[in-house]
Amino acid sequence: MNNFTNFFTKIFQKNFLSNSLKNFLGIKRPTLKRWEYGVTYEIFVKSFADSNQDGIGDLNGVIQKLPYLADLGVQALWLMPISPSPSYHKYDVTDFYAIHTEYGTMADFRKLVKEAHKKGIKIMIDLVLNHTSHQHAWFLDACNNPNSIYTDFYIWNTPENIAKLGENRTASADADNLKIWHEVAGKQEKYYALFSYNMPDLNYDNLALRQEIFKIGKFWIQEIGIDGFRLDAAKHIFENNRETDNHNWWIEFKNEMQKCNPNVYLVGEVWDSAQKVAPYLKGIRAMFNFDMSEAIFKTIWNEKESALLHQHLKNLELFRFYNPDYLNAIFLTNHDQNRIASALEGHQDKIKLAASILLTLSGSPYIYYGEELGMFGKKPDECIREPFIWGNPKFQTTWIRAKFSTADKIKSLAEQIADPNSVYHHYKKLIHLRNNSEILTYGELLAVDLKNEALLAFLRIYEGKTLLVIHNLSWQEQFFILPTSLKGFKHIYFSNHKVEMKEKIKIPSYTTLVLKME
Repeated sequence: MNNFTNFFTKIFQKNFLSNSLKNFLGIKRPTLKRWEYGVTYEIFVKSFADSNQDGIGDLNGVIQKLPYLADLGVQALWLMPISPSPSYHKYDVTDFYAIHTEYGTMADFRKLVKEAHKKGIKIMIDLVLNHTSHQHAWFLDACNNPNSIYTDFYIWNTPENIAKLGENRTASADADNLKIWHEVAGKQEKYYALFSYNMPDLNYDNLALRQEIFKIGKFWIQEIGIDGFRLDAAKHIFENNRETDNHNWWIEFKNEMQKCNPNVYLVGEVWDSAQKVAPYLKGIRAMFNFDMSEAIFKTIWNEKESALLHQHLKNLELFRFYNPDYLNAIFLTNHDQNRIASALEGHQDKIKLAASILLTLSGSPYIYYGEELGMFGKKPDECIREPFIWGNPKFQTTWIRAKFSTADKIKSLAEQIADPNSVYHHYKKLIHLRNNSEILTYGELLAVDLKNEALLAFLRIYEGKTLLVIHNLSWQEQFFILPTSLKGFKHIYFSNHKVEMKEKIKIPSYTTLVLKME
């Protein structure tokens, strides 16, 4: 083992990972709750499963599909917004304390939480706190009542605010979506809305608003029993370079939520570089890693390892600096990005390879519904949120006519279950592999250089136990000899294609090989 220790130390030094080698010898993190490190499944309820044949996915549909999700191996669900809203996507909320009627009732949601918990599945909901709908009661009162107590819940074009936030980006009548100040009929003042006229931004300098937001969060945790929130647009709570105010707000929010549940799970969306993301970890323990999403795609697309592992390890050290108990939320794509299958032009082996890389990296993996089928989707947003293809008309949603994920392009779940070589079975095998391995679930990661840019290789280490992961990124089979320090990895723990363990190992194209020691 001396050779292995020396090799380990050299890798450690090369990657500048920490001041202490013991951090990478598998020492347990401060809190280890398996579901937080397990696979979370993102659901757009409208497109998932229809329980009453009205063409629209609903909460009862999710309940009916809990056995499928449990069998797949996911340990938590993230539901995109479920509150009342005038839009199809529901990111402009009119009532933070209710369920949209097309999705069901609050009783349905309570039942979903209860039934999911019975199966060991946690529930998170999308919490949209940057803005409300322009049809929210607060905003309507602010616009129509000169003495409204809600006026200061929003941001108006006072000279001071214009100085801080700027004038309209454009005055063009055909580019209203690029404006930031918007008119109200019969009112002289304009309101600030960063994303769209129908999403007026909230004013977090108002302390009364903050108290209302705390009440909303505590309602869902205390009264309904959910396990956590996905925090939308987390870097836009305060605008115009008020990053420190953003960081401090989320610390305050976390502290308030922990008063009713010390273990509440918060995962934040800050679509930016790791350097911008990292400070938010002081308040939001889990943050989506958009750098890694891009790096995984580029690595697979280019069929060579360039900076993926370097980027990953550099990010982890940065995150650890801000919060030693951080959770690195890794993913391929989400509801705002072209689906990974479309980005990879439908290449089935590369689609499987993307899953293999995601589910063997360190972190907390997120899967977007339908990724396990290889569903397609490209912008506009409606087309990356198309109906899940069950292969059973009883559950099929039809609210939108699919353009990309159609029956002639994607095999349904029913068809893929019958095909042992399907994308679905590949995802299921990898998820269960991870679930059944503490090393893959909790382990730290160290890069391994096999002197071949077509091979992505790394160690996963936990409590002194180690796995060696090797991905062939290339369309060609690759040959390699393990360095002397790694000769102890002789046994195949997992491989999605046949590999013979000889002195010179041949790994087929787009194959993942996981080796364990004697």
